[in-house]
Amino acid sequence: MGGKPLKSLLCCYHPKAKNIRNELRSISGYHNQTYIKQINSKQNADLSETDKKIATINEKCTYKRNESPQPVEITNLKLNGAKDVSSEHYSTMLKDNASDEDVDLGRPCLSLNCKCNGFKPHPWRKVCVHCKCDRTDHEADSRDRNVITSKRVGFSLSPKMSSIAVAQAAGHTGAPGSISHGYSWVPPGLTRLKVEEYMAQLPNHVVPRVNSNGEKFREKQLMLQLPRQDLSAAYCKHLSNNIERKLYEEFINARNEIALDIGFVCPVIPKQMECKKCRGVLERNEMAVIAPKLGESTGWHPACFTCATCEQLLIDLTYCVKDGIIYCERHYAELHKPRCNACDELIFAGEYTKAMNKDWHSDHFCCWQCDNTLTGQRYILRDEHPYCIKCYEDIFANACDECAKPIGIDSKDLSYRDKHWHEDCFLCNMCKISLVDKPFGSKNDRIFCSNCYDQAFATRCDGCGEIFRAGMKKMEYKGKQWHDKCFCCALCKTPIGTKSFIPKSDEVYCASCYEEKFATRCCKCRKVISTGGVTYKNEPWHRECFCCTNCNTSLAGQRFTSKDEKPYCANCYGELFAKRCNACVKPITGIGGAKFISFEDRHWHNDCFICAQCSTSLVGKGFITDAADILCPECAKARLMAANS
Repeated sequence: MGGKPLKSLLCCYHPKAKNIRNELRSISGYHNQTYIKQINSKQNADLSETDKKIATINEKCTYKRNESPQPVEITNLKLNGAKDVSSEHYSTMLKDNASDEDVDLGRPCLSLNCKCNGFKPHPWRKVCVHCKCDRTDHEADSRDRNVITSKRVGFSLSPKMSSIAVAQAAGHTGAPGSISHGYSWVPPGLTRLKVEEYMAQLPNHVVPRVNSNGEKFREKQLMLQLPRQDLSAAYCKHLSNNIERKLYEEFINARNEIALDIGFVCPVIPKQMECKKCRGVLERNEMAVIAPKLGESTGWHPACFTCATCEQLLIDLTYCVKDGIIYCERHYAELHKPRCNACDELIFAGEYTKAMNKDWHSDHFCCWQCDNTLTGQRYILRDEHPYCIKCYEDIFANACDECAKPIGIDSKDLSYRDKHWHEDCFLCNMCKISLVDKPFGSKNDRIFCSNCYDQAFATRCDGCGEIFRAGMKKMEYKGKQWHDKCFCCALCKTPIGTKSFIPKSDEVYCASCYEEKFATRCCKCRKVISTGGVTYKNEPWHRECFCCTNCNTSLAGQRFTSKDEKPYCANCYGELFAKRCNACVKPITGIGGAKFISFEDRHWHNDCFICAQCSTSLVGKGFITDAADILCPECAKARLMAANS
């Protein structure tokens, strides 16, 4: 298709804007390629009569923070792949369709926990009056669901399917946007199998199956990517004068000619190519999306055909192109024009406001609550929305717990445990002195200075009986409390602090004093028995101190006896105090249960009590003494007879 140079228009917000001419060089073939060239204003004398008709618009524009505007080039070119549509015809079609695409009142809000009574448009904001949620957060109108995109954007496609496209045949899908095969939209010109192949390559959440999340995604993206106010002046409420309306018409006419288009799905590409987004390979005979304005040699995977700014799938294949990059219409327009954050319309006024890093019509930078203008006024941000001082205080200011009046933004808000006070109201409940920057206590939802709190509520020391004041250390043990200096040893009166202590009755002692007063002491050396002592006659002894009185041999674990309350080992006791055997002269100790025999002043071990003559044991038998000897009766008789003979 051949093309001829068309006149171009530069819209520049600068009082000294120069005439700039944009030339379009038409390339023969299926698609047009555009080339923009700036011509110095000095060359105007050589231009044709058509070129001399270029409109140069000089308007005054002011910007908050002295931010300078950037010139926006708008070139009037033909829309590739579409019928030529004049600005007037384009607007007429949109106006004819306006009633079909109007949003019904009362559409339910889809935001979580929203109690909206149904959508009611704000007079100029893009939100619902009832819940202040965005229009896109409400359920789409049934007419939005089945909208034909080419009708929405205002032109009817007559695509010339080139050698890479498959000619439409019986069984192919119908018009784009029509409900087919269970989808609310399908690409035009594809068989049912190819439709399924296309849908299978998309993320599941964007597949527009009827009554699915994908259908809702499409509905929302239609409103976001193709805002009606960008497509026809019939939906613009804030073109305030003829100059702005003219600029708007020139902008959309140029956009429609130079940038806006609808892609198509080529079911079988004739040769291998590279996906323009992911740089992956599109094999020969593979399916690809083609953007006519970028030529038939450029393609995308179906899931890669996305806006370069928002990276969302370009809804119904509708796109705009700039510098070889594709965008949704919304973000393409925002590359050239500021968009009002309130009404969502593009700004064509020479003067607008820049605040919160966003753009606003001068009369749209208003309080989120009362809609009063904030231009030149103080405002407060809350949840990314600006509020005038009065509304902010009425809605969000905390009520003073003392006077019940709101705490304005010019007052200090002093808070404690979810309660709030004016600075002048933050007083002791008893003595009424200011508590600002002072220690205070709280009791029964009331606040007190430290002195009043201590007098009324503070606990008292079990040592001195005085109260615990704010900031004092408190020592606690078994329900009792002491000042740090009062927690002392009962004996030496030294503060115990964090050192170890030993309780006794109702008093506490440091370790050394406790040992001094209460520890068990050895009855011999009088030192404290810490471990391993022994007891003898109810008296404690160190093991090493409990020894024989005579030889000092340790008696711990040994057999011993006592004499005159003193312990002796068996040997010493026998040597010193035991009876001695008249026969062997050894002591008769009796240890181990040994038995002995006494007669008159003489004593014998049982084993030693034998006949001096025949050595027969005389234990339990009769015996006869003969001087120092003892004899059995037979031996005594024999000795007597021998003595008489």
